[in-house]
Amino acid sequence: MIRAAVAVHAGATSRVDDADELAEACTAAADAGCRVLDGGGSPLDAVEAAVRLLEDDARLNAGTGAALTATGDIELDASVMEGTSRKAGGVAALGPVDHPVSVARAVLERGRHVLYAGPGADRFARAAGFEPVDASALMTERSRALLHAWLERHEPPPVLDTVGAVAVDGAGRTAAATSTGGLVGQEPGRVGDSPIPGAGSYADDRRGAVSTTGEGEAILRAVLAFDAVGRLAGTEPQAAADAAIARLGDDYGGRGGLILIDARGRVAAAYNTPSMPWAAAWVDGERSNSHAVDDRV
Repeated sequence: MIRAAVAVHAGATSRVDDADELAEACTAAADAGCRVLDGGGSPLDAVEAAVRLLEDDARLNAGTGAALTATGDIELDASVMEGTSRKAGGVAALGPVDHPVSVARAVLERGRHVLYAGPGADRFARAAGFEPVDASALMTERSRALLHAWLERHEPPPVLDTVGAVAVDGAGRTAAATSTGGLVGQEPGRVGDSPIPGAGSYADDRRGAVSTTGEGEAILRAVLAFDAVGRLAGTEPQAAADAAIARLGDDYGGRGGLILIDARGRVAAAYNTPSMPWAAAWVDGERSNSHAVDDRV
């Protein structure tokens, strides 16, 4: 039996003060994606709809509220992947647009390339009908304050609130999407895991779909999303998620988290940071969410 479902995360992070509120925002996004599935939309439609809502949430680090680079600019990363054909699309170091996840989907649908970066991503977005927006429209008081603090103290940037979604429909088709503004104070042109298939997102109908979050350099080296999906071949979803995150920490010294859905609609979440707000919604009406605060971390 396959249970059509959508799961959403709002980032593996060190912040816990508003974790309950962010878990509710994840529930709203998962509900939005579930309504898409219930209305006959594809899993790719569902994850795009869910992530777009979170890109509009100024408390998070994707679209509005995105982290600022060391030079005070906005560079956006996003990816999507669908598990039937295993086609993927991504954009990296994209200039300010309202919904980078939708630009990533346009890359997938045009199909000539998988990933566009920097000025090439900007040109692709304009050609696909996405108008740039003024950077100030995406900047928030929080994003400016975080950059100021980093420039003043030169402390390691905090792990911030990348967003993502995974989905499966009643036919067992899967999809994943991930979107981020990157790291506070990152060097211009830096690219993390979020736009990279196999690292930030991965979907394969034979197993399931994953969206990751956390320290992009470690997640890239671990090929975390691909690793987690691969583990579904021989174990339960929660065990697969836990093992993938354990490997991220033990073998790569990385902090992060992931959400995972298997081809039957079973959902798992794992993390090694203090908090990872997430939620899941099933078309049959079940709901689940958690801010996953762990006092052991």
